[in-house]
Order: sequence, then structure tokens, then C-alpha cells
Amino acid sequence: MRITMTDWIHNVLKGHIREGDCCIDATMGKGSDTLFLCRMAGNRGNVTAFDIQPEALELTKEKLEKNGCSARLILQSHACMKDYFEPETVQCIMFNLGYLPGGDHSIATKPEVTTAAVRAGLELLKPGGIMSICIYSGGDSGFEERDRVLEFLKQLDDRKYFIVRQDFINKKHDPPMPVFIIKL
Repeated sequence: MRITMTDWIHNVLKGHIREGDCCIDATMGKGSDTLFLCRMAGNRGNVTAFDIQPEALELTKEKLEKNGCSARLILQSHACMKDYFEPETVQCIMFNLGYLPGGDHSIATKPEVTTAAVRAGLELLKPGGIMSICIYSGGDSGFEERDRVLEFLKQLDDRKYFIVRQDFINKKHDPPMPVFIIKL
């Protein structure tokens, strides 16, 4: 049996998303998380996905159409998500950091932009809402991004946010690190 990090994160989030919820995929990529959120939020839900690469938008659009789902796809940085939502209206926000799988590795999430996007996302989460951040620490800026995001999260008030970081203990080569944040 093989369990992927995507499977793991989706299984954690399933208990937090209901039909009709408003959800954000902050890093569209190839559309796997966008599709997951669409299926969880259902026809009454509202799913919005962000990416800065036209290729990611096209791949996600194709995946959603193939599966009979729809979402608002925005070709813009995830740091701009606050321009599209009112505070405390979003149930789930997903981040999958790094670069587009199979794409140009020089186009990747950046520490300062990601931290700004996480900060904006926390304002958008409603009480009881959840954010997942899958941190890939390899690559050109991955370690710096990991360190900056974790340092930012460590400073958050534990009376306002429940934050859990999970680590592999038997994997080599900088495996991904999922972080879950629930707004209290």
C-alpha cells in the first residue's frame, strides 16, 4: 500500500469541509487539490484556486472539466486572495508549496510571498476553519521558505490558532512537511 502526502492531507481535511463551504486552493498546480475541494464542497460550495502560471490554470481547468466540476480559477499570486473574499468567510485553504510538478523549477513559491499569503489566509478563515500547508524544503529556496513559514507560524497566538506540524521520521532527502492550522 502506498500513501502519498496528498492522500494524507486530503484525509485530514475531509473531516473539516462540508457541502456548501467556501474553499481556496492557494497553489493550483495541476489541480488535484482544487478537484478535491470541489468534490468536498459540492455544487453548493464555492472553490477558488490561484496560480501565477497559465499552464497550471489550463491543467486545472482540464482536470475539473473531465471530472464534471467547476471552480473560479485566478491567474494571480495567492498573496492577493484577500482581494476576493471577506474576512472570516472561508472554511478551508490549501497550500502546496514549491514548483509545478514537471514544470519550470525556477518558477516556485517564494518565502516572502508565501508568508504574506498565509497571513492573508488566516484573516479569511472563519472560526473552526482549517488551513493546510504542504512544505517542500528542497530546491533553490525551499529551506528558506520552510524556515520563514515555520517562524511566522510559531509567533501566532495559541489562543487563536491550533497548529500542528507533522514530520516523517524514516524518510530521507527532505520529505514534505504538512502543517495544519485551525482558527479557534
